[in-house]
Amino acid sequence: MTVSPARTPLSPILTETPIVAVLRARHAREYAPVIEALVAGGVRSIELTLSTDGVFEHLPELIKNFGERAEIGVGTITSRDQARRALDGGAAYLVTPITDLNIIAAATARRVPVFPGGLTPTELFSAWDAGAAAVKLFPASTVGPGYIAQLRGPFPGIRVVPSGGIGVDDAAAWIRAGASAVSLGGPLLGDAFAGGDLAALTDRARRLVDNVADARGEARPAVSAGAEHASENVSTAEAAAARVAENPSSVEAAR
Repeated sequence: MTVSPARTPLSPILTETPIVAVLRARHAREYAPVIEALVAGGVRSIELTLSTDGVFEHLPELIKNFGERAEIGVGTITSRDQARRALDGGAAYLVTPITDLNIIAAATARRVPVFPGGLTPTELFSAWDAGAAAVKLFPASTVGPGYIAQLRGPFPGIRVVPSGGIGVDDAAAWIRAGASAVSLGGPLLGDAFAGGDLAALTDRARRLVDNVADARGEARPAVSAGAEHASENVSTAEAAAARVAENPSSVEAAR
């Protein structure tokens, strides 16, 4: 008889506010001000993608600086070695764009949630059966929210996190369709990594949190002490980001 591995539950942060912000930048040194702005808006689950340079080097520092205010995971993982480095660096969770049973096994062995990517029923069930905390439906915009209801026919207990092409105002439909959480990148981040207004990013994050809370039929989550602290830091973060944009070499000199 085959015994399925123990499934790691979703974190308290993601359970309370089921939103993952997917961050892609030129270099991980650009992440901190953007994370501050997201946390100020109530989005506290942050995925750092490996398509960004310097993620492994900056991951421990970001985890230390944000502490309990945010959970920081690593995404775009496509190999077991990348999974190991992310886990060793303290990632709160792993996200993959593919279904790789070796990566799932590496995460479940450490009791760290993993969200493997897939689109077909075979891919998604294979990942779920291997112990994924939830499966990442990717690219979600190609199928639409109704796909979750269809999956729930043969797989009634499966937890699904749609990702790819979901806008701030689309998230509610996915939650109402039964998504365990939603994952947003560009539509939420906008021009944040290109010198954009971080206060506007915080406003988008708040609107997204409100939309999701409405879809769940609940009041907006109370602003945590961490979010209040982050809100105070947004203007400081914007100033810091502007200084880096004007003189990128100053960051390297300070390291």
